[in-house]
Amino acid sequence: MDVLLAMRTFRRVAERSSFSQAATDLGQSTAAVSKQVRQLEERLGSLLILRTTRRMSLSEAGQRYFSECCHLLDELDALERATQAGLHEPGGRLRVNAPLSFGLKVLSPILVAFMQRYPQLQVDLTLNDQVLDVVGEGFDVSLRIRRQLEDSSLIARQLGQVEQIICAAPAYLQAAGTPASIADLHQHRCLAYRLAEHPGRWHLQGPEGQTRLELPVHFSADNSLLLADMLVAGLGIGALPGFVAQPLLDSGQLLRVLPDQHLPGRHIYALYPSQRHLSQKVRVFVDFLVEALQAR
Repeated sequence: MDVLLAMRTFRRVAERSSFSQAATDLGQSTAAVSKQVRQLEERLGSLLILRTTRRMSLSEAGQRYFSECCHLLDELDALERATQAGLHEPGGRLRVNAPLSFGLKVLSPILVAFMQRYPQLQVDLTLNDQVLDVVGEGFDVSLRIRRQLEDSSLIARQLGQVEQIICAAPAYLQAAGTPASIADLHQHRCLAYRLAEHPGRWHLQGPEGQTRLELPVHFSADNSLLLADMLVAGLGIGALPGFVAQPLLDSGQLLRVLPDQHLPGRHIYALYPSQRHLSQKVRVFVDFLVEALQAR
């Protein structure tokens, strides 16, 4: 008997809960489908399908076998697709979602190089700091920057890490004083990123260990670029992701505050629907991001 054919036949019968409907789908007779399932059961020495005159259902062994059978067949199909895809350049539409600040400051130049390497791909990029529904919105990949991810059915791949830097404008520090200790921060105006897990709550790690700090928030925004503008304008002290803060530190528009104290870094994740196998366009995109971010 053809074991793979019998497995595919069994899978279709189980999915359709009907021998006759499975036979129609497979272009075979009901008798032929029933025979293949019976031969598979004989080979396994176990009853997979419970049959009555009115209905059929999977036995306990059949339920376990169905799950593993699907995995094995999906693996085989994916192997064939990957082999075939290797002969062709990836193409089609790639829908990507990313945070606004990250998209403008980091992703933009990476996308230029990516599209030059894969000219057959059409990239549809949505920049939004809100957490969007990957599946519901139809995205192939969603990029997120978080300390940790919420539980979900999405598959996540960590791409890199982003440092969080406490900083303020020279004019503000001259007027309000430069903090010499963590306790001094309570005397300053705190500007916060509103979409953080806990705006105004800082977990600082320094020479004396970890300190948890709760600061009253005088201004908050849901975008790091706008928050950076407020800091440059001298409205207070805040924490910015490194890719936003570093150019402003290099130019002298911002100064680092309490440089011996560090906030936990945030991870850059690529999330995609929990399909067992990635499409070629998603795979090459995520791999390209890993390469580009490591280079940075």
